[in-house]
Amino acid sequence: MQALGAAVELRISEEERERRRDALDEFLDALLHDWARTLAILGLTLVPIFFVLDNFMMPRELLPKFAWYRGICTALVIGQYFFLRITHPSRWSYLHGYFFSIVVGGTIAGMTTELGGFNSTYYAGMNLVLIAVDMLMPWAALHSAINGIIVIGIYVLLNVTRAQTGTFDSAILINNLYFLCGTVVIATSINYVKQKLIVQEFYLRSDLKAARDALWGEMEVAKRIQTSLLPKMHKVMGYEIAATMLPADEVGGDYYDVIESPLGEAWVCVGDVSGHGVESGLIMMMTQTSIFATLSHAAGQRPSQVLANCNSVLKTNISRLAADRYVTCMAMQLRPDSVVFAGKHQDVLIYRARTGLVEPVSTDGVWLGLVDDISSLLQDDSRPIEENDVILLYTDGITEAMNDKRDLFGDERLRQAFARSARLGVDEIVKNIVQEVWAFMHKQKDDVTLVAVRRLPAPRA
Repeated sequence: MQALGAAVELRISEEERERRRDALDEFLDALLHDWARTLAILGLTLVPIFFVLDNFMMPRELLPKFAWYRGICTALVIGQYFFLRITHPSRWSYLHGYFFSIVVGGTIAGMTTELGGFNSTYYAGMNLVLIAVDMLMPWAALHSAINGIIVIGIYVLLNVTRAQTGTFDSAILINNLYFLCGTVVIATSINYVKQKLIVQEFYLRSDLKAARDALWGEMEVAKRIQTSLLPKMHKVMGYEIAATMLPADEVGGDYYDVIESPLGEAWVCVGDVSGHGVESGLIMMMTQTSIFATLSHAAGQRPSQVLANCNSVLKTNISRLAADRYVTCMAMQLRPDSVVFAGKHQDVLIYRARTGLVEPVSTDGVWLGLVDDISSLLQDDSRPIEENDVILLYTDGITEAMNDKRDLFGDERLRQAFARSARLGVDEIVKNIVQEVWAFMHKQKDDVTLVAVRRLPAPRA
């Protein structure tokens, strides 16, 4: 079995290496294609422009012939450019570098035959061709060397007839070839290093993309885990509940839960871990787990006791994480005709169906996760809840939502939005308020959580 596993691992490794090689080849082909197009643009621009120099440097009788040389060369390069535009990269894209060198280099070599052959200093233009092609084309060093040999070969072959007549100085020929070969050696050496850097960059980018995709996959898993922990129930012990949590990042730091404990109690909790992102999301799940475990353990606990027990767990775990985090959290117990709550968080908004007014109730206490024991710093508060009264719980991602003028959505806008929708169903209340916040907000910078709780009318006999 171990041998079989090793064989499978080796086969997978070979397949992966083959895939990476194929991807590298495609990348290099695309790069060559793009740079060949740039090279063609340089050629169709500079070849005719250099005719201006010809007018100052060349004998007048040669200008018509040189105009033909440059015109034909420019036409061929223009054709190459449009061919590159309508075709896609392929394994043959490198041939465009050779074509350009033959056409432009051949043009310059032909012009040297009119200017004294090997004795002409116009050969220097061939250095420009070698530099342009071999430095711009991101091809292998071998191509640079072959391309250089081809260009020099064209130069020698076109001028060999003059060499046979003995109308050149051998010292000049050696000098010309020395500089041309030197250009080829330098360009080949640079291309060797450049090619290694291109390949290295490709693999680094591939590894980075693979790491990013793996991390993104893990983030998606974390997001699914987090959202799967959110409650699905909408009615619990005479109350109807709707909620939403919209994280600013893939994983949010806001917390809400609706808990119908095995011991016959109903609770709604809402909280906000400082910051947002993965670390805050982890602490959020710790909070959810701790409160759920506490409420499942024993009946008759006050909200302040639940939060004090949760704080002990969070303080220990946050310290182990070496994280600079805390949690604003409120636990609310739903009773038949009242709610009891504790914890330092945003105001509780209560819509009174009898008067049509929104009553803000401030929360008191202390944040979780800062000190070991907060039992003496928490106190329970209660409010009567009548039929059709609606409780709105939220995090500061709503009130601190900012428009493009840096104005905050604020408490007053939230109360007005709540009052406009309070007579609707709880789902509509949440939907309408979120829409108003989103219409106001320029860009989401914090997690947004909203919970609406309505006391249902008692069943009629």
